[in-house]
Amino acid sequence: QVQLVESGGGLVQPGGSLRLSCAASRSSGSFIGMYWYRQAPGKERELVAGISSDASTTYVDSVKGRFTISRDNAKNTLYLQMNRLKPEDTAVYYCHCLTRLNAYWGQGTQVTVSS
Repeated sequence: QVQLVESGGGLVQPGGSLRLSCAASRSSGSFIGMYWYRQAPGKERELVAGISSDASTTYVDSVKGRFTISRDNAKNTLYLQMNRLKPEDTAVYYCHCLTRLNAYWGQGTQVTVSS
């Protein structure tokens, strides 16, 4: 069983930055895709960003130019650098990783953007 542990969430003012981390209990090089999702109160969970094994990336339109997803396979860790944060970015952020046979979720980390 693979464990994913997110960290780095917190309270930040609008315009501020946070970096989320997702540490995996197995080699992240085995994941064919690694993703960040988020879920705001009363809303469905949405894909925020993804990165494949060849390092190609994808972003939801609302975060393009502000968020950057990256992976460090030597540290078995996925990152999400979030800049110029807005109140509408407030949500629980989840790490999601895929192998060819399985899918795994972290427990989530709360990000709150408020003055």
